[in-house]
Amino acid sequence: MTATPRTITFDCADPAAQVRFWSGVTGRPVDTLPEGTPAQFVGAIGMWPRSNDLAYLFLAVPEGKTAKNRMHLDLECADRSAEVERLVALGATHVSDHSEFGITWTVLRDPEGNEFCLAEHH
Repeated sequence: MTATPRTITFDCADPAAQVRFWSGVTGRPVDTLPEGTPAQFVGAIGMWPRSNDLAYLFLAVPEGKTAKNRMHLDLECADRSAEVERLVALGATHVSDHSEFGITWTVLRDPEGNEFCLAEHH
């Protein structure tokens, strides 16, 4: 038996803003939440209706982010510099650029400070 990643869940101060940001990043639409969805499930991408792609869930929590992520998303694209520019325009913050092990990537933060990386695929 194995386990398959299904959902990346974000704890957020402003889930509505986060779901819009990540919808723009991924190019996937924000879900219409089903009637009766619990109030803390404020936003989602790819959960309703269920798709085979990785889903994103955005939950309202009272506490803010206090430390570096222990886990983060690694994304890839065809043109890293153009995509970094696009993501910064959406609200990301450019943190740093790196090149090691034959891979070049950029570290960014989403509007609530969650780090994620963007690499150019070859």
